[in-house]
Amino acid sequence: MRPRHGETCRMPVPHHFFLSLKSFTYNTIGEDTDVFFSLYDMREGKQISERFLVRLNKNGGPRNPEKIERMCALFTDLSSKDMKRDLYIVAHVIRIGRMLLNDSKKGPAHLHYRRPYGCAVLSILDVLQSLTEVKEEKDFVLKVYTCNNESEWPQIHENIIRKSSAKYSAPSASHGLIVSLQLLRGDMEQMRRENPMIVSRGLAVTRKLGFPDVIMPGDIRNDLYLTLEKGDFERGGKSVQKNIEVTMYVLYADGEILKDCISLGSGEPNRSSYHSFVLYHSNSPRWGEVIKLPIPIDRFRGSHLRFEFRHCSTKDKGEKKLFGFAFSPLMRDDGTTLSDDTHELYVYKCDENSTFNNHALYLGLPCCKEDYNGCPSIPSSLIFQRSTKESFSISTQLASTKLTQNVDLLALLKWKAFPDRIMDILGRLRHVSGEEIVKFLQDILDTLFVILDDNTEKYGLLVFQSLVFIINLLRDIKYFHFRPVMDTYIQKHFAGALAYKELVRCLKWYMDCSAELIRQDHIQEAMRALEYLFKFIVQSRILYSRATCGMEEEQFRSSIQELFQSIRFVLSLDSRNSETLLFTQAALLNSFPTIFDELLQMFTVQEVAEFVRGTLGSMPSTVHIGQSMDVVKLQSIARTVDSRLFSFSESRRILLPVVLHHIHLHLRQQKELLICSGILGSIFSIVKTSSLETDVLEEVEMMVESLLDVLLQTLLTIMSKSHAQEAVRGQRCPQCTAEITGEYVSCLLSLLRQMCDTHYQHLLENFQSKDELKEFLLKIFCVFRNLMKMSVFPRDWMVMRLLTSNIIVTTVQYLSSALHKNFTEADFDFKVWNSYFSLAVLFINQPSLQLEVVPSAKRKKTLDKYGDMRVMMAYELFSMWQNLGEHKIHFIPGMIGPFLGVTLVPQPEVRNIMIPIFHDMMDWEQRKNGNFKQVEAELIDKLDSMVSEGRGDESYRELFGLLLLEKVEQETWRETGISFVTSVTRLMERLLDYRDCMKGEETENKKVGCTVNLMNFYKSEVNKEEMYIRYIHKLCDMHLQAENYTEAALTLLLYCELLQWGDRPLREFLHYPSQTEWQRKEGLCRKIIHYFNKGKSWEFGIPLCRELACQYESLYDYQSLSWIRKTEASYYDSIMEQQRLEPEFFRVGFYGRKFPFFLRNKEYVCRGQDYERLEAFQQRMLSEFPQAVAMQHPNHPDDAILQCDAQYLQIYAVTPVPDHVHVLQMDRVPDRVKSFYRVNNVRKFRYDRPFHKGPKDKENEFKSLWIERTTLTLTHSLPGISRWFEVERRELVEVSPLENAIQVVENKNQELRALISQYQHKQVHGNINLLSMCLNGVIDAAVNGGIARYQEAFFDKDYITKHPGDAEKITQLKELMQEQVHVLGVGLAVHEKFVHPEMRPLHKKLIDQFQMMRASLHHEFPSLDKLSPACSGTSTPRGNVLASHSPMSPESFKMTHRHSPMTLMGTGRHSSSSLSSHASSEAGNVVMLGDGTVGEAPEELYHHMQLAYPNPRYQGSVTNVSVLSSSQASPSSSSLSSTHSAPCQMVTSAPSSARGKD
Repeated sequence: MRPRHGETCRMPVPHHFFLSLKSFTYNTIGEDTDVFFSLYDMREGKQISERFLVRLNKNGGPRNPEKIERMCALFTDLSSKDMKRDLYIVAHVIRIGRMLLNDSKKGPAHLHYRRPYGCAVLSILDVLQSLTEVKEEKDFVLKVYTCNNESEWPQIHENIIRKSSAKYSAPSASHGLIVSLQLLRGDMEQMRRENPMIVSRGLAVTRKLGFPDVIMPGDIRNDLYLTLEKGDFERGGKSVQKNIEVTMYVLYADGEILKDCISLGSGEPNRSSYHSFVLYHSNSPRWGEVIKLPIPIDRFRGSHLRFEFRHCSTKDKGEKKLFGFAFSPLMRDDGTTLSDDTHELYVYKCDENSTFNNHALYLGLPCCKEDYNGCPSIPSSLIFQRSTKESFSISTQLASTKLTQNVDLLALLKWKAFPDRIMDILGRLRHVSGEEIVKFLQDILDTLFVILDDNTEKYGLLVFQSLVFIINLLRDIKYFHFRPVMDTYIQKHFAGALAYKELVRCLKWYMDCSAELIRQDHIQEAMRALEYLFKFIVQSRILYSRATCGMEEEQFRSSIQELFQSIRFVLSLDSRNSETLLFTQAALLNSFPTIFDELLQMFTVQEVAEFVRGTLGSMPSTVHIGQSMDVVKLQSIARTVDSRLFSFSESRRILLPVVLHHIHLHLRQQKELLICSGILGSIFSIVKTSSLETDVLEEVEMMVESLLDVLLQTLLTIMSKSHAQEAVRGQRCPQCTAEITGEYVSCLLSLLRQMCDTHYQHLLENFQSKDELKEFLLKIFCVFRNLMKMSVFPRDWMVMRLLTSNIIVTTVQYLSSALHKNFTEADFDFKVWNSYFSLAVLFINQPSLQLEVVPSAKRKKTLDKYGDMRVMMAYELFSMWQNLGEHKIHFIPGMIGPFLGVTLVPQPEVRNIMIPIFHDMMDWEQRKNGNFKQVEAELIDKLDSMVSEGRGDESYRELFGLLLLEKVEQETWRETGISFVTSVTRLMERLLDYRDCMKGEETENKKVGCTVNLMNFYKSEVNKEEMYIRYIHKLCDMHLQAENYTEAALTLLLYCELLQWGDRPLREFLHYPSQTEWQRKEGLCRKIIHYFNKGKSWEFGIPLCRELACQYESLYDYQSLSWIRKTEASYYDSIMEQQRLEPEFFRVGFYGRKFPFFLRNKEYVCRGQDYERLEAFQQRMLSEFPQAVAMQHPNHPDDAILQCDAQYLQIYAVTPVPDHVHVLQMDRVPDRVKSFYRVNNVRKFRYDRPFHKGPKDKENEFKSLWIERTTLTLTHSLPGISRWFEVERRELVEVSPLENAIQVVENKNQELRALISQYQHKQVHGNINLLSMCLNGVIDAAVNGGIARYQEAFFDKDYITKHPGDAEKITQLKELMQEQVHVLGVGLAVHEKFVHPEMRPLHKKLIDQFQMMRASLHHEFPSLDKLSPACSGTSTPRGNVLASHSPMSPESFKMTHRHSPMTLMGTGRHSSSSLSSHASSEAGNVVMLGDGTVGEAPEELYHHMQLAYPNPRYQGSVTNVSVLSSSQASPSSSSLSSTHSAPCQMVTSAPSSARGKD
């Protein structure tokens, strides 16, 4: 609540600085010193405080032993304004001793002079910054500097502050004053109470040079501050300048020297004479020393100052010779004190023989130029002659509550001495300065009322005007703090018992004249002074009544009533055409509320209230006066409401109707809303605290009738303007701020809160028609909705928000019955019902009511006080919905989304109440349309957005399905209903998974998987194309963020494929503008092409380039056609020139119920990242699912694992089975082209597991080594819209040992042919390490037993006899071996051509081993010589051997190339993980397989078989997901790294648990 108007103004709190001198560290002076501390204002260039004097001996201790540790002062009466000035503490150090410090010859030792030594300064700002709190004490060091030139001594402190270092110097680093400072606050009485240790014996109180902010009655002060400024003296025939000392005395009229009237500074006793410091050899000394003259008031008149000037000789005698003097009286002849100014005094000559015994001899002389002009002719025969060339200047400042420097004020105070001048004296009071008036306020007021009593008729009006002038002077901000002085005077010192009659008479006369006079300045001044005029009137009447025992009471009351009639008359005048009268009325209205408290001393509350009501009622309504008068009128009403008078219920009953009338008028016209809101706030605060219930009921009834409707309208207007202001940024309307909205919201809530059943009943009965009721309900519902939407109260104002909600729900409960009663059945009104439902939904969804997120203690407190208001409103909402009957259909599908939002509130009771409404909606739509498509469509749409926003949970999904299925089971349309409810619950399951993945630190794979799952659901199960497209773009954005550009392009292609090359207009959607279908499809194509380029999937982009080119060509858009053709061409270049890495593929199984729905108990194949090997992929998956357990076998898990509440991962590498076989079979296709088709558009993948079938042949295990080959078929090809897809189908076949051998040899032949072809056609330049390693691996393995093992196993007669059906396959294996010899011969020829000289030894080794290989195979294949006749004998020169193998032609390749589906599996494929190994490995790094290396386990044997025909990447490795530590190394686990590191070593392993499987 705002502070009451008319309260006594607060006294300004003075500040004080407590200063204590701890020590003066110096070691070079060796003399007594005086240290003067003062406060100096640098900006104004003047000292603002008295000086504090500390007298020290030559050892640095106090000269007075009693002052040890008590060298402290309190600088008092500093105002807040003073604290903001540029203040410094200045310390001047004066030494007492020889003329020159280091020259013992200058003057005798017994004579001591006051000589300037040094100065130190400290900024008050620095002090305040270091003092963090009041009363904190802190030490400071003030460094003392000496003046380089004594003539600049008066400015030394300024030079130090300005840092003019050329003008001062530091005599020693050790020179410094150590002081402690403390900031204190409060008046002196408070200081003595709170700080008894500080304000104790010996504290030097150091005052400001002027007065403090407030001079209270009884404060007596009489100080004259004199500053010794400067002098100009003659040399007097001397060769050098004088050393001048000034001695000052204060003398009374009789010539007596006044004792103890001179103070050099606080802290030391007063003295009778003053001796200035001496400046060495200076005839124009500048002192600037301030001396305080505390002269008693009774001795002031007739006293004068005498200044004696002496030259201090430095000769042996050291005499002080008097050579002149000056004087100045303290008061002028007219009784005024010496003015605050600089006074240049005449200097009169004299000598040591001159006598001053007869002071009259010189007092008759002029003391200065002004005095000279007023003197009669002066005889030249006087004793003292003026020295015309010499002068002496002083300045004075008077701080006195009894002495004045103003002639007019003195004349007023001494009016009895001038009885014939009283009229003039009173008139001239206006010319006296305000400072003088407030200093002598009590004396002036006493004088005025004495004059009034002396002759009322003659002086009454002038005294009245003078009193008005003084009262208005105190209204000035400069003197506003003197109002307490006036209050104190009226209460304790005022004695004018008869004054009230004349004051009332004059005031009424002024009022009555206001209609006639053109100039009304004096009337307006009287209006402004109304408060204190009534204080004087009432106090005067009290004094009179006390003195006369209540005589003339009726006359007084009658005069006051007549005065109020005049006041009403003034306010009723039409001021529209008179600005002067307008100002008079404004002044009267401003002052009017200040007189209530005074009237209450003399009249009853009802009488004063009647006075005020009549006055406020006399004001014209707002439509007749201008805006400025509106403001003044409302301010007056506001102050009336804030007054003590309005706190009485008796007065409110009288005043409230007229106040509400004016407020109502302003609110209707939307004028001065801020002031009106303040008035209303005060009214509600007062009514709330009222003790009488009957009074409150009556007052609330009045406010409801007058204000409720207009309050609602005002709030709606303000809120609409606030919305408009937000829309047009930068525009600021003063009536649309949050402040004013909050004010009116508080008013409305206060009113509603104080309404009871009776008020609501009367309110609803008073509407004349249903249209009026409808308008009211729409207004109040709209305001309530806006309250919940707008941030009227700060977020942390929980108590206010809860109170607001409680008031709203209570009000709605009262109004809902009126809504049901008046607007159902035939009178149904959709607008009102819709407004009601919207309000209820918003209410339940309020963040402040979501108690689940509130701490338990606060939640319990809220529930205890208000209950769960969401449940209250939900019951109300459900009840009203049931009351709608057949009109429910009007709210389908419009209210589905809002009601769904309510059911998603995490409050079980609210959900149980609201979810059945959806069954009701389905039923009503089924009745009307035969289906519930609208409910279905709207529910799915809204469910998606709300769950994505974080609403809903698993329990909601279960409850939703349970409640609706229970309801639907009883319906005739149960089948479609159950299908719909099931579909929605499945959607919720996916939405919850999606949301859980999106929030938090979930991995990209999870997010992509969730999004794909949800996207497919929208496409296939509920056919919601728009939602499908939205999730396409969300998925695309995820891929772009992860830099999966190929997947992003393929995702966006889904949307592109939905569009046609037509001109159908498309609306604005997502980030797309309104455009034609052709334009959108073109933009999408361009974007997709760009993404394919970034993903290096140029083959995917080329068909789109062609499609765009076709469109551009048909439209003759040659510019675009040129661009797209160039793009297409650049893609071909990129395919041939840029290196692309082939990714790895991994099969992942997710088992257990703890996985998200879209992963649970499913297996996927994932396309690995660039350079990602199996180990890295395993680690990534385990980090994505930190709770997962790694499965240690590749077998399909059993039901126990599938249904457990855990997570199990099963991972191993798989090999792609490409679809584009024909491309890979073409000979002249570059490997960079084939590389793409090997790993793209792949839907099938396989992995092999070796095992022994039947009895194991210990001599040659190849005979029993079978392969279990699993082929996985995915739902979609990789790459696709995701980096992984679910396995759709598994196929398992067993490969016999012979078939496996055929495939191994055939794959190696194909790889050799591809590699040799690359070197022949110069597709690989420079480094032939790849060819060297491949040749070495095949030849070396064949020589050391690889092919020989096959020969032993399958060419044995025993085997052929036992397996007659394998004859054709044995023949095929033999042909492949023969082919391999031929291919190796061609390879060696190419190797000979390109081998580096340093690698010749390796080449020789290869040739030798090749001969050995041919020799070992010769007896099996008699036709071998025909294939390579040049290699038939060991004596054949190496050159002939190589020469016989000329570069292979396509024809020769075709002749030896036998194609089969398995031929292409391993041809020349370089994975991203092994590419670097190819480039860096050397020929010597090949692992050789000896005859005895076949192990017992089938996987080890399979391992050795692959070594015989190494493949850069073997397509069948089965690997555990767990990576064993070094201490657990086994053949299978240790092979993990080698599987992907050595290009010619493919290591395939299976877990030990699977080895025994046959």
